[in-house]
Amino acid sequence: MAREAIALAAFDHVVSHAPGFRARPGQREMAAFIAETLAGVKLGDDSVSGEAGAPERGIAVVQAGTGVGKSAAYAATVIPLALAQQKRVLISTATVALQEQLVNKDLPALAALLPQPFAYALAKGRGRYVCRLKLDQLAGGDPQDADLFGEEGAGPAGSAAKDDWAQRARQYAQWTIALDQGDWNGDRDRLDDPPEAALWAPVAAERHTCTARHCPAYNSCSYYQSRNRLAQAQVIVVNHDLLLSTLGLHALPAPADCYLVLDEAHHLPSVAQGQFTSQMDLMRAGWLDPLPKAFEEVARAIAHRHDLDLAEATRGAKAALADLARLGMDLLGPAVREHPAEAPPLVHRLDAGALPAGWAEPLAQLQGHAQRLLKLAEALATQLRANARDNPGEAARCAEHYARIGRFAPRLQSLHDTTSQWLLLASEGAPPQAKWIEARVERGMVAMSAHACPLQPGSLLSGHLWRQVRGAVVTSASLVTCGGFDHFLHEAGLAWDAAVATREVQSPFDHARQGRLVVVQTRADPKDVDGYTREMLDLLLADLREVRRGALVLFTSRAQMRSAQQLLERGEHARLRERVLAQGEASRTVLLKRHAQRVGEGEASILFGLQSFGEGLDLPGELCEWVFITKLPFASPSDPVGQARAEWLKSQGRDPFSELVVPATGARLLQWTGRALRTETDEATVVCYDARLLRQGYGRRMLQGLPPYRLQRRQAGVTADV
Repeated sequence: MAREAIALAAFDHVVSHAPGFRARPGQREMAAFIAETLAGVKLGDDSVSGEAGAPERGIAVVQAGTGVGKSAAYAATVIPLALAQQKRVLISTATVALQEQLVNKDLPALAALLPQPFAYALAKGRGRYVCRLKLDQLAGGDPQDADLFGEEGAGPAGSAAKDDWAQRARQYAQWTIALDQGDWNGDRDRLDDPPEAALWAPVAAERHTCTARHCPAYNSCSYYQSRNRLAQAQVIVVNHDLLLSTLGLHALPAPADCYLVLDEAHHLPSVAQGQFTSQMDLMRAGWLDPLPKAFEEVARAIAHRHDLDLAEATRGAKAALADLARLGMDLLGPAVREHPAEAPPLVHRLDAGALPAGWAEPLAQLQGHAQRLLKLAEALATQLRANARDNPGEAARCAEHYARIGRFAPRLQSLHDTTSQWLLLASEGAPPQAKWIEARVERGMVAMSAHACPLQPGSLLSGHLWRQVRGAVVTSASLVTCGGFDHFLHEAGLAWDAAVATREVQSPFDHARQGRLVVVQTRADPKDVDGYTREMLDLLLADLREVRRGALVLFTSRAQMRSAQQLLERGEHARLRERVLAQGEASRTVLLKRHAQRVGEGEASILFGLQSFGEGLDLPGELCEWVFITKLPFASPSDPVGQARAEWLKSQGRDPFSELVVPATGARLLQWTGRALRTETDEATVVCYDARLLRQGYGRRMLQGLPPYRLQRRQAGVTADV
């Protein structure tokens, strides 16, 4: 109880002392629920209760409606609770926008108000920082060094010309000078002009090419300097990708020893699946050619004896890849070569994860060769680290050798992981891996890759994250879908966790007074894609003529948005076209700036966007008085992981549409409609042209998860309340 009182007292102190801050009942409800849930949590390795040796845990899952002020609710509660116990807080988000808001606005304001000071920092992956050792090497302009650290074809021996390499070397030299003069801190995001991946990759501070404290450039390393700042911070802000990818690597505080806040938590399941998806390139194996020479030269340099025939292993790996590429072409047929270069990848999924005839042998051969090469790479790396530790004078040379070996490691790991997942047989009753091949045409050549992914994100999160977590806050504006938390809890691996407590905190907005949801009845059925799109676009363009200030149009596919843009090119729509700013025409930041400028000058401005514009956009007041939803935002039916999950659920006698598709679409629809009202004084109208929202049972389920807008139906031009 004492901890609960500490947390709530801190929250009340912040609210009462923040200039211009207005108390919100929902915000205090959220703070009180968090304080109550975390009151009995014990952190640290020795925090074991007497009950079956299990630590005392608490996980507060909170849906916070738009306008609740969830960032202040959790930060002003959890941070004082952690400070009182001399513990740390890890805040993980899904978007850069929220990370920047926390680090640049929310946390500085909170630090100024709390009696007990605290330091905070933003954590980034090591690949966002420059490796000083690589940079110095490449800035010298010796093209031989490009092969040591760069990607395939980075130097003159690859496809790039010598003058291109010289230009790169000049850029590296400029970065070196900027570092030396203190004009740059080595963070990629702090460069005036963000570099392309091909320029940055050879100098990125990747884990596989880093000897850490044994590197001669360790004391001036940008990444480890940032790590030192993190070590001094009581509050660390990360993203979900970094959180999951660094579990067990000691790059961040251990989840068992800190309070964890997961904001925008509805993204967590998809991020988890992405983290555990493996892939390998079947067509481009040229990166293996320099491997035998590199490994042998490093082994000789450090007197490391091994019995692996490197030439035979690499030849075997390339031969197995060639066999798999041929088998892949046989599966996909002539459709590959006829596939348009600008079209999405051609995808072939393996039904139930079963391998076609002839695949098992080359997969097993490739797995074996990759495993042996990885084992040798690890042995060389271990000896290099030991040599650098025992002989500081050799540290620089050891670091160069380590980087030379390490650049092969991620690709070898991809070969091993993907073949292992493809060869994995599901145990009885367990879901199989999703396995598929993607192919596309690039510069007249066929590119093909093999992919594998576990089907259940909840199992991944349960096994890799939640078993380590003692105290957590899990929050978002869209955790409740179709009227309940069930879908999110299953997807996030929390459905059977006894430590979980849930709470839905309502938005302070009066949705029925401030907003309308108008569902338009079309003659064409949305399943008739061409007919529905033509009719919907005619209705949409007519509605857009009524826009006087700001509006947002959300499309379910790029093809659908392109059709709308093509219609706007016609003469009768020329004036309307001038008002439209479409995603892809410029960066999101530039488009939003132009949009705000137009509205501020009293003009009409209409944003066209896809899924990424349906979430995270904050367009209050006149900036967004209309939201037009062209179709219910179902996921793409061609998604191989979604197909594999549906196939497995059907085999278990379950209904994937009701169990997965409808809740996921309902959550996405909640995000899309949430662009309309951003403050308690906004007034806006949401128009959805997909009448299935009212006509179908699953549509009415989705409506249960939406705020209580004034609901209307428009049919044949007549609008009436439902």
